[in-house]
Amino acid sequence: MPITQEELLAARTAWGNGKIAISKAFEAGGIEDACKVASAHLDAIYGYNLGPVLFKPTMASGAQTFRPTKDGALAYFVGHSDAYPLDAGFAIKGWRSMDSETSAEFIEGDVAMWMGWVSLTDKSGNITKVDKSFGYKKDADGILRIVLHHSSLPYKAEAG
Repeated sequence: MPITQEELLAARTAWGNGKIAISKAFEAGGIEDACKVASAHLDAIYGYNLGPVLFKPTMASGAQTFRPTKDGALAYFVGHSDAYPLDAGFAIKGWRSMDSETSAEFIEGDVAMWMGWVSLTDKSGNITKVDKSFGYKKDADGILRIVLHHSSLPYKAEAG
């Protein structure tokens, strides 16, 4: 069954709601609760059950720039990982809302891609806006899974 634009919006909303849930779990119960919520979030919307996920987090560098495994994604979202010591825990930063703005979408059967901006607002009202690309594939159960997640901070030209 072909992917619809409504499913793409629902998938982005689920992604944002996951970050909010992880933040709230961390605030209420610490890192252990945040890890449980983050692990369930990854299982629910990412395609690690299909194979490697092409995940490039916003603030990752060096040999750990890319995170094709669930363990790498979990470390990025919650930090506190000896294997990924530079990860501060992107999803435990007090997020309270997420908005997205579409630049373009591509849908071909059970594969879709989305590109645009995602803005996350924290509990103090600070907004972090990132350039984002998601690739999706429906799995055998018809669940839309993220199989590509690329994120970067907007480019800022230097005054010259």
